Amino acid sequence: MAARPTWQGYLRLSLVSCPVALYTATSRSADVSFNMLHKETHNRIRMIPTDPETGPVDRADIVKGYEIEKGRYVVVTDEEIKNVRLETTRTIDIERFVDAAEIDRLYWNDPYFLTPDGDLAAEAFGVIREAMEGAGKLALARLVMHQRERLLALEPRDQGIVAYTLRNNKEVKNPAEFFDRIPDVKADPKMVAIAEKIIEQLEGAFDPSEFNDRYEDALRKLIAEKEAHDGVVSKLEEPKEAEVIDLMEALRRSLGEGGPRRKTEPRGGAKKSAARKTPARKRAS
Repeated sequence: MAARPTWQGYLRLSLVSCPVALYTATSRSADVSFNMLHKETHNRIRMIPTDPETGPVDRADIVKGYEIEKGRYVVVTDEEIKNVRLETTRTIDIERFVDAAEIDRLYWNDPYFLTPDGDLAAEAFGVIREAMEGAGKLALARLVMHQRERLLALEPRDQGIVAYTLRNNKEVKNPAEFFDRIPDVKADPKMVAIAEKIIEQLEGAFDPSEFNDRYEDALRKLIAEKEAHDGVVSKLEEPKEAEVIDLMEALRRSLGEGGPRRKTEPRGGAKKSAARKTPARKRAS
């Protein structure tokens, strides 16, 4: 089954434009979610809107309110909200080009795939994509989708373009509010040197297949086991608490464990020889 686009319209660079389609690049379909059931009948629970003073409320009597302080609301009607909505635009209009390094990672949000919408659009789309690739920069554009204005960063990839929504300035908190509280403690150079060696031992390529959500995996295993044994499962092993030891000792023991090189070559003959002579010690329990 072909994926349905999230949005369809035009991509425009100055006087060059072409029909495009925007598709979500990620999926939440693998997430485990639960429904609320009655413990005896296992019927789905329906949530009934209720006023704490008068009881159940008809949906026709519900209005929207914005809390300006505890217990005080500004009531806004659907018509008033409709009057300030932005019309969904039909064009991703490229406004400027920037280096990727200029965009703080805090601002990156959801990724989408941008493709030409139809065979006739492929040529113009290819011209824009190849020009962006040659410039070595990301394009910034605006798009109104679902009544929200979104800033997009467009990045050429393979034969298409990856479009990332960017968070606006009001959404991103100032790191100084949190990092300025950290005491200015000078790290022990010997500890730093050991930590750097540990980092070197753990160098390797990023393989997303190695990073699964172990909690989701455990939930699926639990559900499968309960389904196979009529709801009865064996007791899960409780996680062990981390051992509290001296920091320098922890670093030395971590360095002694070594760890897999993960397909990275040693940087020098001396290191390679030393790695053969010194076997990795077992993990401390």
